[in-house]
Amino acid sequence: MNLFEDTPAPSNSPEYTVSELSGAVKKVIEGEFGLIRVRGEVGRVSRPASGHLYFDLKDGRNVIAAISWKGQVARMQVRPEEGMEVVATGRMTTFPGQSKYQLIVDDVAPAGMGALMAMLEKRRAALAAEGLFDQGGKKAIPYLPGVIGVVTSPSGAVIRDILHRLRDRFPRHVLIWPGAGQGQACAGEVAAAIKGFNAIQPGGPIPRPDLIIVARGGGSLEDLWGFNEEIVVRAAAASVIPLISAVGHETDTTLIDYASDLRAPTPTAAAELAVPVRLDLVAGLDGQGARLSRALAQGLGQRGQRLRDLARALPRLEALLAGPRQRLDAGVQRLGGALGLTVTRRRGRFEAVAARVRPEALLAVFARRGDRLGALGRALDDRAERRAERARAALDKWASRLAPALARLVGDAGRDIAKGQARLEGLALRLEAAPGKRLADLSARLEALDRTRTTLGYAETLRRGYAVVWGDGAVVTTKAAAEKAVALEVEFSDGRVGLGGRSVKKAKASGGPEQGSLF
Repeated sequence: MNLFEDTPAPSNSPEYTVSELSGAVKKVIEGEFGLIRVRGEVGRVSRPASGHLYFDLKDGRNVIAAISWKGQVARMQVRPEEGMEVVATGRMTTFPGQSKYQLIVDDVAPAGMGALMAMLEKRRAALAAEGLFDQGGKKAIPYLPGVIGVVTSPSGAVIRDILHRLRDRFPRHVLIWPGAGQGQACAGEVAAAIKGFNAIQPGGPIPRPDLIIVARGGGSLEDLWGFNEEIVVRAAAASVIPLISAVGHETDTTLIDYASDLRAPTPTAAAELAVPVRLDLVAGLDGQGARLSRALAQGLGQRGQRLRDLARALPRLEALLAGPRQRLDAGVQRLGGALGLTVTRRRGRFEAVAARVRPEALLAVFARRGDRLGALGRALDDRAERRAERARAALDKWASRLAPALARLVGDAGRDIAKGQARLEGLALRLEAAPGKRLADLSARLEALDRTRTTLGYAETLRRGYAVVWGDGAVVTTKAAAEKAVALEVEFSDGRVGLGGRSVKKAKASGGPEQGSLF
């Protein structure tokens, strides 16, 4: 025994590993606080790409870390925001990796209506400061829209009320975009519907709405909270198509009411604001038509009376035509004497001219014209002779140059013939060798295709481990066909194996392999 060796004193305290101690603490905390409700102020909210939600719950002195998993966040009616006072329902647990305790939150509710209203007012003020609620940006509602887009639940009473009121007042073409009226999916679906209606191109297969109605029935503030979300407000404010909000009853107010172009107290009132009453329009048109007819008749009567008054102020037709008639009679009387005098004067001038025209004068004119014509003929003969001499000289010149040119053409033609014969001989040699080469290429290609056919063929596929199922003489490719077959055969590379079709159904009924397995 070593007298100098230190021996540790025995102890009654048990020893724990770090994991054992962490597990014991976790068990104690989870057993003591299995399901609790914690009230506090939300601080430091974070939501990473995983979809989980991390935030703090704090009061004046202490802070508790809280976590909501992705599935829990999707079921929340109200999401926690920084500075919001809430009541969180969940369970306590620990995170041994960081030696900390935390609250796993299943649901979050505002700590009283006052907190929820305060958050709503804060959001309204922030969006109003951005100018989303300015009256100057509101668009006019069309008097008689051709197509109306409605964003609401297709199975609720709201859409039936809207369609009924439109049918009573003025039937219009209605496009329904389904959307949740409450819950976590409400805000996203409503915003997507507004953007979807605005994305429809005019003149396409789906008509573009001239007016959008966002409608939902009445409910509590929590039920209508989806219409207070920022994504819905921004989509309504950015809508190019005029938008009517009809969310809740007359006393309910949501943020989409401020961003819309017109707020309706109820969905039924939205339909009344969207279209006029057809019978009123017909009655109005009839009244306007009657007024137009009366005005036209009265105008024609007044203008007829005015015309008759003006006609009485004009002179009579006989007085206006008396002077012209008298002038016409005077002219007719003078016309006879004037015609006789004119004929006498023209006859005197004609006789004077005829006295100067004698046969001797005509013969002298003919003689002068004949002498001139003979002189022109002689000049024409001399000119034709000179042109013929010049043509003969030019022809002799070209004839002297024709013989050398013909010799050159004959020489060039001989050389071209020799070249052609040489080229023809080369082509003949290539033609003799071409069939053999073509046949060899086709043979090689045929052998390659035959090898490919053999590799991918029916028998080779079976040799690689595949099998073919036959049923009643035909190939079975589906589970339903296998169940209907009276007898089944499985073909392998070395033969077929017969199986009864009823055994497949029995195997399925007894909980055997699924998907038509035969083993």
